[in-house]
Amino acid sequence: MLRHILQSVILSALLGSSCFAQDWARKMFNDVEHDFGTIARGAKAEHEFVFTNRYVDEVRVAGVRASCGCTSLDVKNQTVATYDNGAIVSRINSSSFLGQRRATITVTFDKPHWAQVQLNVKVYVQSDVVFEPAAAVFGSVAQSQPAETVVSVSRRGRPDWKIVDIKNANPHLAAKVLDSRREGDRTKVRVKVSLADSAPAGRINEYLMLVTNDRGANQIAMAVEGEVVSELSASPGVLFLGVAVPGEKVTRNVVVRAKTPFRVLSIEPECDCLTATAPAAAEPRTFYVIPVTFTASGESRKVDATIHIKTDLAGLTTVDVAASAAVIHRQDR
Repeated sequence: MLRHILQSVILSALLGSSCFAQDWARKMFNDVEHDFGTIARGAKAEHEFVFTNRYVDEVRVAGVRASCGCTSLDVKNQTVATYDNGAIVSRINSSSFLGQRRATITVTFDKPHWAQVQLNVKVYVQSDVVFEPAAAVFGSVAQSQPAETVVSVSRRGRPDWKIVDIKNANPHLAAKVLDSRREGDRTKVRVKVSLADSAPAGRINEYLMLVTNDRGANQIAMAVEGEVVSELSASPGVLFLGVAVPGEKVTRNVVVRAKTPFRVLSIEPECDCLTATAPAAAEPRTFYVIPVTFTASGESRKVDATIHIKTDLAGLTTVDVAASAAVIHRQDR
């Protein structure tokens, strides 16, 4: 009893320090600054400031605000369990705000304790360059199928303006200039962006860098978006089973789907602490609900393991689920 009282007194004293109060929250963020570089007027540009709850108690975002209307804000996963992730999404309002812009984003937490974290973004919106559409968008693409889209890039002024190179860090994307023409006081360049049939399943959220012959801001970021959808999928793809004390069991469901009816042949977790049984089915089905159980044991720790779900689908026999959980002892709560 005395130990718990002393712990409470020490914690209260620490939280009385504004430095400590801000520091615990700041430590959750992967990054606190982002430079969007140069973007075109009206172009799509967003960044996720991801944070991870490293603590035993739930973390809750009470509110977010920006010092400049040049960025709009969203919160992903407002209440975050232990070892789970949330994000503050910053979107640049490039149609309304031009030139050099900076914004400070203030994130307020009210659980487990009050704290504020400041994030910073900056961008240069080039007023004489416009993308149509605002980004290279593939939409939903079936896995193993190639896709392509075309974006028109126009610049007012210089008749000799051109895109001399396109920088791309994603091996599954390719981009090239199709043609260039002059329309009135604008130079219009069509850029084709291609997605290879080797692209893995999942979201596409990338940026291409258009290198131009401008002397000043000669590199302009172009957003590339889409989703490659597998024939076989599991939801959630990342399964958090919660926080448990030794001996406690926690069960969560995973839904496995496919367009073609199939059977689940086996389920193989990489950790003995996870159990799941392949459901029996008289006839193949297009989806299965699979309970996964975590049994906590041992010392306080985080558990990460992959669950391999094998099916009889030709070509796409296995889907993986990344599972995580936390073991804590009662005195740690």
